[in-house]
Amino acid sequence: MLRTTPARLDAGAQKFTALEARTADCAVLSEADLASRWAMSPKTLQRWRMEGRGPHYLKLGKRVSYPLNAVIAYENCVQHVSTSQRTAA
Repeated sequence: MLRTTPARLDAGAQKFTALEARTADCAVLSEADLASRWAMSPKTLQRWRMEGRGPHYLKLGKRVSYPLNAVIAYENCVQHVSTSQRTAA
């Protein structure tokens, strides 16, 4: 019989907490989610990917997803103060 010591429990909890932290940093949006967030067609996002525009994305097989931190960074990058100048990032 395997005994679980308090030290093992603490180590397991630390690993789990570290995994949760990494997972929180890796939140992603699907193409449909991002299109809805920006009130645009998913086809626009597809065209932007072909043109090399828009936020960075992940492609695993046929599935495309956008890391939330990349989406927020892109949103901050394209903010405008007026029609003649951009905000300082």
